[in-house]
Parts: sequence; structure tokens; C-alpha cells
Amino acid sequence: MAGDQGAGGGVSGPGGARADAPHPNPLPVNGERGPHAAAPIISLIAAVARNGAIGARGGLPWRLSSDLKRFKALTMGKPLVMGRKTYESVGRPLPGRRVIVVTGDSAWIRPGAEVVHSLHAALQRVADAPEIIIGGGGEIYAQALPLASRLYLTEVDLAPEADVRFPVFDRSEWREVRRELGVRGPKDEADFAFVDYQRR
Repeated sequence: MAGDQGAGGGVSGPGGARADAPHPNPLPVNGERGPHAAAPIISLIAAVARNGAIGARGGLPWRLSSDLKRFKALTMGKPLVMGRKTYESVGRPLPGRRVIVVTGDSAWIRPGAEVVHSLHAALQRVADAPEIIIGGGGEIYAQALPLASRLYLTEVDLAPEADVRFPVFDRSEWREVRRELGVRGPKDEADFAFVDYQRR
């Protein structure tokens, strides 16, 4: 679905950051259970090149129709958290998903988007959901990665120039639970694989 395209990942956008940057821990991590109910699963979804690239000049460094279809399938019916630049790169609301946009701009408003001013606020707003999807961009991925228990990655067989990269993560902390070699279609500009990771 072309309308789901953003600046990196499935819908990631500009704004790289270190994954180990300090941040508050807004929710129990990795689906830990409290006294009454399980915390939501926090999942990151992104298309990532061999060199970590996810975005360039406010858009994706490739065209992968198959990845956009997967993004839609995995996010449909779930809350989707993204940064302002990512939302603007998408360009319109995403039907069937509750979209929460994180921005420091107190005057920013868009139809179909709920606006908050921190990742903490975004996660608290949808804390009753079974799974929260993080769709980028780089800064939001970096803040959310320590809280995540799942990664839905499309590994893209390219190494393009980019100004946004997926945060580096310690693969020893993650277990690959699924890998599907993608079937390259006429609207796919590179080979790719769909890979799911679960935190150990």
C-alpha cells in the first residue's frame, strides 16, 4: 500500500539517535505482568538495509511494494506510534490504525492523528492495547528499542546512502524466530527477507 510508505522502515522517518540514550521507562518492559494484567507488547517495525539505512532525504531509499503490504498487515487494527517527520512523509492518515504522533511542536495538528509530546505519553495513551507498534523514525526507534520485545524487520539487500539509520542493537539479546525469503515482485527494487526477532 503506497500510502503506508515513510522515511525508513515500514513507516520510519528522519531523525537518527543512539539506542542507549537515557529515557524514562514508561511501561513494564517486554510484556512483564503486573498484579492485574499483562503490559502491552512493544514491537518495532522497519525495513533496514545491510548498512542500517532506513531513510534518505525524507523518504525511503528504495521502493519495496512487498514490504508496504507486510507493514499494512502487521499494523492493521493496532496502535501505531511514530514521529512527526515520519507522519509527514506518509502524507495522510492510515485507515484501520490508531496513529499516535510524537512531536515537540505544541501547535502541530493533523486530521486522523493523535498528538503527544513524548514517547512516554504515547505509550501511556494506548497502554491497554495488547501490542503497540513503533513505526519510526530513527529517534523514536532508539527510545523504544530498550522497551521492545519484538522486532519485525524487512532486511533489504542494499547498502544505500542514507541520513537515517536503524539503531544498532545487541543481537545476542534477540532470538530470530522467523525468516521468510521475499519473492521479488515487479514493484520491488531489491531482494529482501522478512525476519522476526523476539527478545531473549
